[in-house]
Amino acid sequence: MEFTTDPRPAPADCATMVEVRVGVDALDRLLVAVLAERQRYMDAAARIKADRAAVRDNARVEDVVAKVKAAARAAGLSEEIAEPVWRTLVERCIAYEFGVWDALRQEA
Repeated sequence: MEFTTDPRPAPADCATMVEVRVGVDALDRLLVAVLAERQRYMDAAARIKADRAAVRDNARVEDVVAKVKAAARAAGLSEEIAEPVWRTLVERCIAYEFGVWDALRQEA
């Protein structure tokens, strides 16, 4: 996947709210692109998993969250932001994957 970045000021260089908003809007577009790619992995998982019960893997959820928290610490992202965002993301991805899993099996 190729990312193109909008020119945006570094946060430390922002002197106005307009500059802050330009940076946030550009990052939001990048996040959407990355989340769309993550969703495509959920499509692949739904296609690959033979058993519907395998869609939810609580051990994997906790593994993902632990890895995200470690990455957040390393990147300077507050765990108070990272953990609830990823828990919500993972839950929504699981719900999405259930829908795709069901749709694929109904088509067959």
